[in-house]
Amino acid sequence: MNYSEINLFETLASGISEAGYVTCTPVQEQVLKISLDGSDLYVQSQTGTGKTAAFLVTIMQQLLSGGKCEGKNALVMVPTRELAVQVEEEAKKLGKNTGLKFVSIYGGVGYEEQIARLEKGADIIIGTPGRVIDLKEQDKLDLTHVSYLAIDEADRMFDMGFYPDLRKILKFLPSSETRQTMLFSATLNTYVKNLAYEYTKDAKEVTIEAENITVDEIDQELIHVGSDDKIKLLMGIISREKPDSLIIFCNTKKYCEILSRRLDANGVKNEFIIGDLPQTKRLRIMNNFKSGKIKCLIATDVAARGIDVNDLAMVINYDLPNEAENYVHRIGRTARAGKKGKAYSFCGDTQEDAFNLMGIEKYIEKKIPYIVAGSEDFGTDLSEGKNWNTEKRNRNDSKNFRSGRKSDKNDRNRKAGFNKKSSGFRSGERTSREELDRLSSMSADERREYFKQKYAGKYSFEQKTRKPYDINNNRNGKKRNFDRKKNGGKPASSQVKKTGFFGRLFAMFTKKK
Repeated sequence: MNYSEINLFETLASGISEAGYVTCTPVQEQVLKISLDGSDLYVQSQTGTGKTAAFLVTIMQQLLSGGKCEGKNALVMVPTRELAVQVEEEAKKLGKNTGLKFVSIYGGVGYEEQIARLEKGADIIIGTPGRVIDLKEQDKLDLTHVSYLAIDEADRMFDMGFYPDLRKILKFLPSSETRQTMLFSATLNTYVKNLAYEYTKDAKEVTIEAENITVDEIDQELIHVGSDDKIKLLMGIISREKPDSLIIFCNTKKYCEILSRRLDANGVKNEFIIGDLPQTKRLRIMNNFKSGKIKCLIATDVAARGIDVNDLAMVINYDLPNEAENYVHRIGRTARAGKKGKAYSFCGDTQEDAFNLMGIEKYIEKKIPYIVAGSEDFGTDLSEGKNWNTEKRNRNDSKNFRSGRKSDKNDRNRKAGFNKKSSGFRSGERTSREELDRLSSMSADERREYFKQKYAGKYSFEQKTRKPYDINNNRNGKKRNFDRKKNGGKPASSQVKKTGFFGRLFAMFTKKK
């Protein structure tokens, strides 16, 4: 279905056309067929399928036509500040000719500018749960006129602990009888369905099957390489293919920093984005990346959530993700809106990489096209020979985003040495060259069986997850003695281990006579 076939307001239709939207994606087509009559719905759809435009077009059309409650406004809830900014940008692009006003509110930045924009009036408010509650409790945000509500990436909100906040916000809003509610989630889990049942009216379910872009639209290649040679392989790919835009994924924040500095030493202009960055710097980096000022971005899975780049040329998994689903999310960023993409994945010669690969191929039900890196695949690494693991960052470095005690602590950690276990490059038994050649001809099932037998008793893929922490039990199963009435929920003093001179002195004076 084309957008020209939908009876939209002319001002909205012109903005959609100018934004380059012609044909509806499957989720856009199914949502718009239901939502434009004011029906509530909850939608299962993966990231990158076009759901943002689906709910924005619905809300704008309803606001322009009066819809369910004339004179009201809309609220869009998102889990992260990056996604809030991106939804606002998309809204401005689609609604540029409508005269509607859009405001995004999120944490990590000051209140003043956001409050000033709200006071000027907002037809569509895009916000994260924490900032919405903050402004509501300060009486700076009026939610009594919200007649359209969209909750994007609801499952991620629950994973991030926002379920109580969402319920609190929903109680501030007008009743579901006078409000259109749309929930979007990659998975329709129990939390999402409970929320839909409790806060919607006769919601209709829309399920979009998981996309096959990992198979059909993305040119995938798995390269088995010695862990110490990954940087040379990366330089070979960059120098040979010269991608217009590239995201490199690492499993840890620390290695994102190290890889960024090593690429700098090789003359590759780049930035890294991790969870510790201040919001202002994150936004600056993303704007530079989207505008093409920076062609290479290094990121962790957590920091990359919400990154939406339409024309991303290449993704490189420098580390294979520990969670199989993240593989799909990572490489899916390079094939948006029917475009082709290229994804390289480096599989090191460690046990951890072997089991991560097993999980990924089992999850996607497919063997990733597989080669063993040869001498012709490697480039020159000008950063070789320097111990980057313990290199202390210059405090005047433009990329030094830390300050105060936290910065001092991290610098001390770098001096003490790099934790190889946390880097994802696990020491131990390595895979030989002969084994790599043999593995390249195996099917995914044969490879999984091979690794299971090879590492039997040494490393269990099924037992890889850690036990959840219980406040009343430590992970070894031993009970902790709590006297909550006397100690305010803290461990009884008799159970606290006293160490050092002052600890022993304290124990001597507090010992019962």
